[in-house]
Amino acid sequence: MVVKAERANGRSRVLDAGESDNVDFSFLPKGLVSQCQVLIESFHDLHGYSCLPDILWKAGLGPFIEAHAPLRQVLRKASTTRSAKKSNAGFVRIASTILSLEILTSRFAGWSSIYPREATKSREILKAGARGPQNPLIEFYLYPPKYLNSAAIAALAPPPNTHDAELYGLPADGTGHSGAIGQLEAM
Repeated sequence: MVVKAERANGRSRVLDAGESDNVDFSFLPKGLVSQCQVLIESFHDLHGYSCLPDILWKAGLGPFIEAHAPLRQVLRKASTTRSAKKSNAGFVRIASTILSLEILTSRFAGWSSIYPREATKSREILKAGARGPQNPLIEFYLYPPKYLNSAAIAALAPPPNTHDAELYGLPADGTGHSGAIGQLEAM
């Protein structure tokens, strides 16, 4: 497999499958990776870790993970270990690495201007992976989807026999003026 990747100076170079297999992710800024890890862990502390592998696969990241030996090794350990804690830590490590790459590539919060060489290398890695949506983990963790749940809407609907005056807090006389006139009269 031969893929072109854009370099910072405008030229392009060719990454082959062997080169993408030997990527070393240690170039990623430690501060960014740790912040991504905290974000992902706090999300899954609330929503559960069982959905993390599904998030990675539904985002189309399976082939990207399989194409990179370090991520593939972590995936193998995370998916075969008997310890839930070790498994969760492995999937969080994969997600935080990919989220860090996406943040550097997307220029989110100025990280790419602080680390321009790392941003260029991230772009090369992600372009070589050429996956569907540009930044699926940024979209999921930083701009979460808003789902309208019909059960929640039904539970929050007002009762059918409520009168407009009760519903909108209007006085019973129907004038539409609530306490403002009463406060003026009191002065």
